[in-house]
Amino acid sequence: MRTQVGIVGAGPAGLLLSHMLARRGVDSVVVEARSRSHVEQRVRAGVLEHPTVELLRAEEVGDRMDAQGMPHDGISLLFDDALHHIDFADLVGRGIVVYGQQEVVKDLIAARLRDGGTVEFEAADVALHGLTTDRPSITFTDTAGIVREIECDVVAGCDGFHGVSRRAFAPTVVERTYPFGWLGILAKAAPTRDELVYANSDRGFALYSMRSPEITRLYLQVPADEDAARWSDARIWDELGARLAGIPVNEGPLLERPSVTGMRSMVAEPMRHGRLFLAGDAAHIVPPTGAKGMNLAIADVAVLADALEDLLRRGSSRGVDAYSATCLRRVWRAEQFSSFMTSMLHRYGPDSEHGDAFGRALQLSQLRYTASSRAAATSLAENYTGLPHGGPA
Repeated sequence: MRTQVGIVGAGPAGLLLSHMLARRGVDSVVVEARSRSHVEQRVRAGVLEHPTVELLRAEEVGDRMDAQGMPHDGISLLFDDALHHIDFADLVGRGIVVYGQQEVVKDLIAARLRDGGTVEFEAADVALHGLTTDRPSITFTDTAGIVREIECDVVAGCDGFHGVSRRAFAPTVVERTYPFGWLGILAKAAPTRDELVYANSDRGFALYSMRSPEITRLYLQVPADEDAARWSDARIWDELGARLAGIPVNEGPLLERPSVTGMRSMVAEPMRHGRLFLAGDAAHIVPPTGAKGMNLAIADVAVLADALEDLLRRGSSRGVDAYSATCLRRVWRAEQFSSFMTSMLHRYGPDSEHGDAFGRALQLSQLRYTASSRAAATSLAENYTGLPHGGPA
């Protein structure tokens, strides 16, 4: 098989890159280890920044998002037993859209297959070769057990933290692991709020969010090594009621078993090795508090698609040479914002510098300042709704 860009990973980053390249006259093939049904059903992020929404519309894959997504003009912070509204529309003139990552993936797969694109699902033993040459390749075993090879000009590694792309070379990796995780549930229950609520409680952090007018998505801060099996449905609802005090919560059957997501930050530098370009979780991880994961992946792709068009259609390497530095400016801004939100909202243990009486007082001071100062609220709104793709950060 011969193509211009071999893409590893059929998540939002890989699929959107393939779609954008096709619209620019550049051929690609996507290779994915999982089945189509798996990638279309795995529940992940649900908040789309304003630049993400605008890009999906511009690339003509935003119709279902516009029809079914839930626009939000702000969020609320819950602390000191009161709700404090952060009005994005008033502060920065833009908002966000709640639309599940799996829905974005469905839209992109449908668009690629409609347009004759190639997505190789259930590809086993994926390996990358010749990355420092001008003829890299990808090998994999297909569903019939046949070993196949894709010869290409460029490889895009969009296969996440555990994929083969980041392990194909030795970037400098810096990490931070947080001492807690999120216990998440997806419930068949109508939301009682129009916007997300981030709660700082004496019992720990909680997040009230939603996925549709019929489905609520909720999270509880738990220890990083917590066993989700220890949490019965009744215990989860009781704890949510305690941490979201004063906010009515509709209870309903859980659509999936509770799971615990660890909280960590990771950045791999550089995001390029020869003809391999990393994008999304293959290059960086953020804690979910700032709602940045999928949006960062899409921001990477927005830069990479233009750079690859310049390289493969015009013979200019200027964009690909600047790719890593351009993306990392935005990545580090998102890392700082996500760390800020995480430290402001979560309860730390008493042995932590953030969890003693002094640290707790500082945390509440920051929350009160953010909720009362227009300048502080504007900074939160600007970062939460998203900075321009490829711009200074």
